Amino acid sequence: MKSNFVQRTITGILFVVILVGCILLTPISFGILFALISALSVYEFGQLMDKSKQVAINKKITSLAGAYLFLAVMAFCTGATDAQVFLPYLLLLLYLMITELYLKKENPLGNWAFTMLSQLYIALPFALLNILAFHNDVASSSVSYNPVLPLSVFVFIWLSDTGAYCVGSLIGKHRLFERISPKKSWEGSIGGGAFSIASSLVFAHYFPFLHLAEWMGLAFTVVVFGTWGDLTESLMKRQLGIKDSGNILPGHGGMLDRFDSALMAIPAAVIYLCAVRLF
Repeated sequence: MKSNFVQRTITGILFVVILVGCILLTPISFGILFALISALSVYEFGQLMDKSKQVAINKKITSLAGAYLFLAVMAFCTGATDAQVFLPYLLLLLYLMITELYLKKENPLGNWAFTMLSQLYIALPFALLNILAFHNDVASSSVSYNPVLPLSVFVFIWLSDTGAYCVGSLIGKHRLFERISPKKSWEGSIGGGAFSIASSLVFAHYFPFLHLAEWMGLAFTVVVFGTWGDLTESLMKRQLGIKDSGNILPGHGGMLDRFDSALMAIPAAVIYLCAVRLF
């Protein structure tokens, strides 16, 4: 038990240091990290589908497509290229569709469906991080890199998870979604949300490019959709009869276990910020 706690602690610290460091360091480190995370997460999803023994998707090509989509959106957002950069991604999707005609697998319809789900559910949300990170200044005709917004999404998620665990352990009595995740409570979720929204006051003080109300709204959006993202992955694992999505992160499970909340929080954050006319 003690060794598992030490393992979880070390892995957790390294995970946060690498993620925060790569986001803050340079746009290149940001791009390399999340292209790799996209590929690994899509590959892990493919492995989970293999375990279901109902579908068999091409994990290598879907992972390549996930990484390419992130880099393509990054190149487009930075103005390095035009929309033609998405043509190879479309060709990869066409390849994945057409090859099912010749592979003679048992469930080609399921393979098509889960192949596209890997891109919609995993690759696309990670790619949307670029919209948070890169800002087009029309006045100066330049693109700037702002690591604070993508980092804030993860900070809000981490504080929400930590707060939910602490508050839920102390006073959690009413189950939030017992059918899917029996341990989550309303008290914990509200407590976690309060932690995140409180942290938005710090962001508003040090990074006033968003008003206080806008920072608070972003934190609230991330908490709500992050909770749904967590529950979505919990439902998937329950359906597959597994505890963890993988074992790439010792003591913490797989990539999807670590980024489940972000897969819904990131698109929701983009929509929210577009609504408040930041972009």
